[in-house]
Amino acid sequence: MNKKQEFSVLGPFRVPFDEGKAAKVVAARHGVTFWKAHLSVATRRGCYVFGIRAGGGATPWYVGKATKSFKQETFTPHKLSKYAEALANSLKGTPIMYLIAVEKRKGPVPKASIDEVEEFLIQVGVAANPELLNVKGTKKATWSIRGVVRTKGKPSKAASDFKRIMKLTTPK
Repeated sequence: MNKKQEFSVLGPFRVPFDEGKAAKVVAARHGVTFWKAHLSVATRRGCYVFGIRAGGGATPWYVGKATKSFKQETFTPHKLSKYAEALANSLKGTPIMYLIAVEKRKGPVPKASIDEVEEFLIQVGVAANPELLNVKGTKKATWSIRGVVRTKGKPSKAASDFKRIMKLTTPK
């Protein structure tokens, strides 16, 4: 029997940036600064979510995975272009990043689990922001369950009960 792979949420971490005349910019040197400040998690692996915090909330803009290390994969040229696009699409806000880190354990990197978490986070991310910048896995769902998932308004008693038995709510 396989042991369940656990992940931990770390962050949100503020991503350093420059304030340009037209937009904010995250450059490669900001990645160096970022990882100097967060050295204790730099070599961890898992998934990450780049977002922008504005007002009282935050919006996810890109979901990625790191099977080598967060430090090696979060500020590559490809990712910097995603950050640039997100910042250009957001008139206000501060760039942030969440790390969803694999709990440390012996053995090989659980790539299959990281892939599953990335797929899940993309699905959740595109529901939160239809403009999510990921290419794969962002097809918008064409279904909902009233009062349970992808719906608005107050759920019925049956929907609330169903959410509870399916563990789709957070216990208080």
